[in-house]
Amino acid sequence: MLDKSRGLSVDCVAYDLEDSVTPSKKPEARSLIRQLLQQSRPIGIKENAVRINAIQTGLALDDLTEVLKAPNVDTILVPKVNSPSELQYVSDFIRHALPERYNEGSQESRAPPISLLALIESAKAVTDLSSICKASPYLSGLIFAAEDFALDLSLTRTPSLMEFLYARSAIVTACRANDLPSTIDLVCTSYMGAVNQQRLREECLGGKALGFNGKQCIHPSQVEVVQEAFAPSKQELDWAVRVTIADRKADQQGRGAWTLDGQMIDAPVVGKAKSIVSKAEACNMDVLSVQHKCQVQEPE
Repeated sequence: MLDKSRGLSVDCVAYDLEDSVTPSKKPEARSLIRQLLQQSRPIGIKENAVRINAIQTGLALDDLTEVLKAPNVDTILVPKVNSPSELQYVSDFIRHALPERYNEGSQESRAPPISLLALIESAKAVTDLSSICKASPYLSGLIFAAEDFALDLSLTRTPSLMEFLYARSAIVTACRANDLPSTIDLVCTSYMGAVNQQRLREECLGGKALGFNGKQCIHPSQVEVVQEAFAPSKQELDWAVRVTIADRKADQQGRGAWTLDGQMIDAPVVGKAKSIVSKAEACNMDVLSVQHKCQVQEPE
């Protein structure tokens, strides 16, 4: 399974040392992940992450000591973050053990800093998001862990996910308020068959509408659906390109607000359009062809 993961084409692969590994197997798992991440970096994986055990378990120190020996660890996923102290613990360890990966990297090594992702899994965490987001300069985002959150609040997960609306909205808002780039939504536990693939797609679109920019996957069959859902659609890209082209012309005409297809366009709308274009470029969509097709667009 570990070797197969190297053939994926994804933004991030997270190797787990927490819930999926029994206590007796954790030393072996640490060693296997370290060996894997000592190999050459796969072409299709942009980010290698490791989910360590929760700080409260007393196992995180051994996790960090072993996996950070591997040169291709990019990110540490810190589970059950209830306060800033868990992230500060990991940051302090990295600073002392790998000072060249804590800062921007020396000129000789050019090693990028190791980033952190915090899993939000409890009511306590949701009520302290502002402090958690400021806990470490290397925190790059938050992940909503719905199953543990449901356990903490004695909730029953339903297909609508309405029971998680407050927590999910709070996480997205906290990330945006603190300039954290990654806002990762809950796992869809159903993935086998057409019906469950459709449920996955609906969850993705619902999360995207709330402001999440990614989603956790637990099976390779989920990857394509998630990538397609979170990438701009063809219609979104067409609209965004038309707006950005027309806005340049409106700016030359001294017009701060104008219309497109009968709808008012002003600075916030233009900002959204530029964001969609940037995301499309990151997704390797053919933005240049769309721009060429829409080059005659005028502000109405």
